[in-house]
Amino acid sequence: MHLIVEATDRGKTSRGVWGLAVRVARAVNRVLRRHGSVWGDRYHVRALRTPREVRNALVYVLQNFRKHLRGVVGIDPCSSARWFDGFRGRDRVEQSPSVVVRARSWLLRLGWRRAGLIDLEEAPARGR
Repeated sequence: MHLIVEATDRGKTSRGVWGLAVRVARAVNRVLRRHGSVWGDRYHVRALRTPREVRNALVYVLQNFRKHLRGVVGIDPCSSARWFDGFRGRDRVEQSPSVVVRARSWLLRLGWRRAGLIDLEEAPARGR
């Protein structure tokens, strides 16, 4: 799972991710009628400081399925991409209630756009 999270400090980020991991594990275990660990005990935190870094992270999170499924068309139906309004050439965004919270920081709301909108066919670099 790939996420972009806004938080005021590392401690809040860590507690937030831990809380999400617990919720996801409980839900998955309930559906699969099992118990035990679901989420790995590690995750990577990195502060994004420039418009280019944020844009690259958005491409990685929203378009990562293209790296694994060659020749797919459109957006990932299992991601929040349907509510994302930063794709080039896409005129319609999902109108149903969004599963994501609106960004608060300038960098994530507007700043990344200085590096260019994301093409629907764009994919993250293969080296990751």
